[in-house]
Amino acid sequence: MFLEINNLHKHFNTKTGNLVVLKDINMEIQRGEFICAVGASGSGKSTLLRQIAGLDQPTSGEVKVDGEVITGPGPDRGMVFQHYTLFPWMTVQQNTEFGLKLQRLSKKERREKASTYLEVVGLSKFAKSLPSELSGGMKQRVAIARALASEPKVLLLDEPFGALDVHTKELMHQFMLELWERTHLTVFMITHDVEEAVFLSNRIYALGARPGTVRREMSIKLPERTQHVKRNSTFHDYRDELMEIMRGHGQEALIAA
Repeated sequence: MFLEINNLHKHFNTKTGNLVVLKDINMEIQRGEFICAVGASGSGKSTLLRQIAGLDQPTSGEVKVDGEVITGPGPDRGMVFQHYTLFPWMTVQQNTEFGLKLQRLSKKERREKASTYLEVVGLSKFAKSLPSELSGGMKQRVAIARALASEPKVLLLDEPFGALDVHTKELMHQFMLELWERTHLTVFMITHDVEEAVFLSNRIYALGARPGTVRREMSIKLPERTQHVKRNSTFHDYRDELMEIMRGHGQEALIAA
């Protein structure tokens, strides 16, 4: 396995007692897969992604990338957030180079790598632009280019298209699939959008809420990956099954609360 999550638990101590956010999470992801973890609010999606990114430590269990246990953030994992997190005073080129600067690459190396990945995401012509001059979709593509420039082993996506309008989101979905097919990256994405998860991923882990647990692992096999497939009965079957899982466990969580 390329990305492994083994018996992961995450608890937080609160004023009202011990809050269990993630319980007994086990996932196995092969190199080059596009995986989505889908769940409603309270399923611990963001907490799970923080464990993989090394931004937080599990209470027990472990996360491994390429056989190495994660103990903190590292360049082997590139992160893209829902909100673009671009520096408004930096140009597109400078934003894309930022992670490379932290790695202390030379100016020449930074410029060449950043330029390569701006070309990959189709934004070479905007290298000298500021974020304020870009659309929402373009800003997110800059954030993706910045993550890719460090050449990570895994690309982590934290609901990256959640703030976009419907039309831009559809364009970004197609862009993301084309990027994945071109780079053969291992991608792990969290989302609450069931249709998004079905459209993008090879496999889906459906999470229940309070505490977050894996309720179902589902392989996705679609006849095509274009917007037309959303009218296909197979797509509807996957969507409906996931919605039923989320609906059922959402009701359980409300009762438990």
